[in-house]
Amino acid sequence: MDSFKTPEPEFDVIVVGSGISGGWAAKEFCEKGFKTLVVERGRDIIHGEDYIGEGLAPWEMKFRDDVDRKLADERYPIQKRCYAFKDSTKHFFADDIDHPYSKEAGTNFEWVKGFHLGGRSLLWHRQSYRWSAMDFESNARDGYGTDWPIRYDDLAPWYDYVEEFVGVSGSMEGLDQLPDGVFQPVIGFNCAEEEFANRIKDLYDDRVLIPGRCAHLTDPQPIHMDLGRGTCQSRNQCQRGCSLGAYFSSQSATLPAADNTGNLNIVTNSIVHSVIYDDDSGKATGVRIIDAVTKETKEYTARVIFLCASTLGTTQILLNSASGRFPNGFANDSDAVGRYLMDHLCFAGATGEIEGFQDHYYIGRKPNSIYLPRFTNLERDEENFVRGYAYQGSGSRKGWAARLGEKGFGADFKESFKTPGVWEINLEGYGEMLPDANNRATLHANKKDQWGMPQLHIDAKFGENDKQIRKAMMGEAVQIMARAGLTNIQTYNTEDSLGLGIHEMGTARMGRNPETSVLNGFNQCHAVDNVFITDGSAMASSACQNPSLTYMALTARAADYAATQLKQGNL
Repeated sequence: MDSFKTPEPEFDVIVVGSGISGGWAAKEFCEKGFKTLVVERGRDIIHGEDYIGEGLAPWEMKFRDDVDRKLADERYPIQKRCYAFKDSTKHFFADDIDHPYSKEAGTNFEWVKGFHLGGRSLLWHRQSYRWSAMDFESNARDGYGTDWPIRYDDLAPWYDYVEEFVGVSGSMEGLDQLPDGVFQPVIGFNCAEEEFANRIKDLYDDRVLIPGRCAHLTDPQPIHMDLGRGTCQSRNQCQRGCSLGAYFSSQSATLPAADNTGNLNIVTNSIVHSVIYDDDSGKATGVRIIDAVTKETKEYTARVIFLCASTLGTTQILLNSASGRFPNGFANDSDAVGRYLMDHLCFAGATGEIEGFQDHYYIGRKPNSIYLPRFTNLERDEENFVRGYAYQGSGSRKGWAARLGEKGFGADFKESFKTPGVWEINLEGYGEMLPDANNRATLHANKKDQWGMPQLHIDAKFGENDKQIRKAMMGEAVQIMARAGLTNIQTYNTEDSLGLGIHEMGTARMGRNPETSVLNGFNQCHAVDNVFITDGSAMASSACQNPSLTYMALTARAADYAATQLKQGNL
């Protein structure tokens, strides 16, 4: 795939961003015969060749895969808080000094960024869950947020479509709150997880522990093998990049599929400054870009524009695209652009030890979690909070690193580190954060980046309902573990974790009413019908499931609609 083509300035479609959503938009339009340009603000990444940390053993890295502390503190003070930030992956994270943003005093939102071809599709944790009918109805049910303009049935066939192409391993469970999908063979439990699942089954009628559903190939089909994708090898080094293409990313799947059509053009190191609006036609005509290296400017034109630059990246572009028609930012008649910023409530839960299985250990390092689907407020609001939460986690056996604080000396003490410790279960809650107009991103009045663009300024915090859910996630994890006979139960609650879920959503939300939302039911701007937004900014609520699979389904659906409108001459 040639990412350095010098394209002509005019296209049928411009896709801004090359991550989860942008890759899907490129694939869909190229396969439908449209000349498509993908504009990526970061550098090129070649599948396989640029996965420089792939396969390295700890002793082959200076700090055993830790990042030099001085470098991390000075250049990556925010990114270093991400679980995936390591010596073998740090090149996939945006330097916080070179790519700054601003925060409101007294608040903390950690923006984890990956500026390169493929974006955070190279870094995501690949957990892939459908949203349910309840999730698309929740805003209307309890009055928090604007009503979704679609329902589960609108998206269900598109979930089918993307799951088949992506390759999602999972088990059929028949749960209304977590719909089944088109699955590859499941990556199952280890011995401790299976025992814990059986105990929960015996103890509860309203909850079940299942293997995590993840975007990893366990039985590749021709649709995957034709792109050079292979079976997951359970190395669990996924964020380093996977030359096998066993996990889904833009590089392994959507961009190669788009490139195979001959309709794809890509420009990298091209920062979108703004969307160009034409007053006479009432449409967008293209995008202005700044070359990230030379700082020269250029314009590309197209009949349709898909903004897929990530929630906060798209927000920055919209707000920076002010004009006489849109003085407060592109398509911002509702004043909803930048508002209703959400992330999942996470980093709250518990760990506990489960006895037995001292003669068992792992076979491989499986890439999926365990998952305990939502069980609160399913039919009606019964708790002291609205919405709910699920649990993700794992069963693992403690290794030598867990004992580094122990005191001792001598040969026997050293020898004891060769023996693995007890098995431990971790349950981390993933809760639904409510949309709140006061949680927002704006453009800073004075601070600019190195390209002369205003920095994004974020003002967001957990609300009272969010705090109640965080408390419940921690407390209920303790109750479940205690009932299941686990011991040495320890709780945790990282209260300054907003943004670290890396599931930011909501700043250009879908809705039925143009006065309170930015997008309609096809992710189309109410105010400008040839601009679509299909990344996380489109979300009207956050549910408690990982959102990437829903972004993919929304993108495929919106692209299909836009393609039809293009062919009919309506756009």
